[in-house]
This record gives sequence, structure tokens and C-alpha cells, in this order.
Amino acid sequence: MPELPEVETTRRGIEPWLRGHTVKNVCIRQPTLRWPVPDMIGALEGQVVHELTRRGKYILLHTGAGVGLIHLGMSGSLRIVEADLAPRKHDHFDLVLDSGKAVRYHDPRRFGALLWAEGDPLQHALLRELGPEPLDEGFDGDYLFERSRNRSVSVKAFIMNAHIVVGVGNIYANEALFLAGIDPRLAAGRVSRERYGKLAQTIRQILTYAIECGGTTLRDFVREDGSPGYFKLELKVYDRAKLPCVVCQNPIAQITQGQRSTWFCPICQI
Repeated sequence: MPELPEVETTRRGIEPWLRGHTVKNVCIRQPTLRWPVPDMIGALEGQVVHELTRRGKYILLHTGAGVGLIHLGMSGSLRIVEADLAPRKHDHFDLVLDSGKAVRYHDPRRFGALLWAEGDPLQHALLRELGPEPLDEGFDGDYLFERSRNRSVSVKAFIMNAHIVVGVGNIYANEALFLAGIDPRLAAGRVSRERYGKLAQTIRQILTYAIECGGTTLRDFVREDGSPGYFKLELKVYDRAKLPCVVCQNPIAQITQGQRSTWFCPICQI
């Protein structure tokens, strides 16, 4: 599933093709994604895209008439193609531009979304309750420590909660906890302020480096030009069950937490 680095990589990749260009046509081939594509998405037609921003895992296309919200779901990707290129199976919508290019959305599982917001998009029902961005000022160990008090949920589930902090999905939660030396099974309320300081630092470090690498390609994610992300080559614990820890050589353990797999080193993470 595309996580924050993959979404940010996509945003950066497609922005030069969209900024300052007019959306000539919105071509919807599949009107029912995770939610039905709203009729008012047609308001994008004839609009100049002023900028692309990101909030959590949503890409926001800002125009004078409103803001288009795109979510990549579990298997979605956006690519820049020639507008007249024949669509493949699972190519669900195109934003056709005045340049002759199109932004094409591909999603085999149809868990993504194309939505519309008028007014402040950050007040949209899907965005207004989200936690802070992990790469922004204000996200630090003190914030995590204060929000974690008296919480019995595991620290891994805590940092994956989008109401606490956005964009820390399963891949990067595993990797950040490993670098911070924190056992993912620990109750969030039992982690000290000092250790949360380290964890906030490793979350920021992991996400920043993953963006520089173009994200992580596991099964479905590719960048806007179709090329893979290379952070997979840097993974220390994720999907490495029984392989030696890169620090202590002890086998990496794998457990299930909240219906998701967790990988960690029983020696290095305490």
C-alpha cells in the first residue's frame, strides 16, 4: 500500500506536469472507487492547477473553483501519459491537460478515491481529524509522549494511528521502531519521553530518506514515470523474518499485531 513517501514521491513527480496547466477534460472510466466519484468533480474542467500539496496520504490539486482530492488506496498509482494513449485494464480516470498529456490513475483494487472540496480542503471530513505531519515542525518526542499517556495500545499501533500522526504506515513503523531500539509490543503509555524523542527522530529520518529513494516498491507501487522506488533495498527488518539482524545477527522475529505483520529484533529492540 502506498504510504507517505510513495504519495509524496508521486506528488513531486506529477506536479511539474500539472502546475500552471489547464484541465481540459476529466475522463471517468470507473465511477465507483472506494467512494463514488462525485458529479461535481466536473468542476475541474477548464480550471488551471495552481499547485499540488499533500495532506497525509491525500494529494490535493488546487484550482480556482475548488480542490481535487486523490487517494491512491492500496494499489493505486498516478502516471503521466500521452492523452491519446489507449487505457489499460484498471486505468480508472484521466485528467487530460492542455499540454496533450494526461494524469492517469491505475488501481486494480479500486480502494483509491477522487473527491472534490470547496472552501478549505483541510476541513473536508476525511482530513480535518488527521494528526500532524511527521516532517513538519511541531512533531517531536514531547508531542508523542503527551499523547501516549495512559494508553495501553502497542507503541507500533500508536504511531500508525492517523489521528496521532499521519503517514507512518506498516513499513516505516517497523523500520523507525528498529532504529529507535523500541520493542513494537510495548504499551505506548510505557515509553519514556526520552525514547519518544528518539522515535520521533527516527520516524522523520526514515520518511525523509525513503522520499529521497523514491519510495518503496513491494508489489504495486511505481513512481509517476513507471519506475520503481528503491527504499526496499534499505529495509532493515520489514519482511526479513528469520534473516540475521544487521546489527547483532540474531534472527529477525515476525508476529501479528492488529491483523498486520510486525518484524523486529528481539535483542536490539527492548
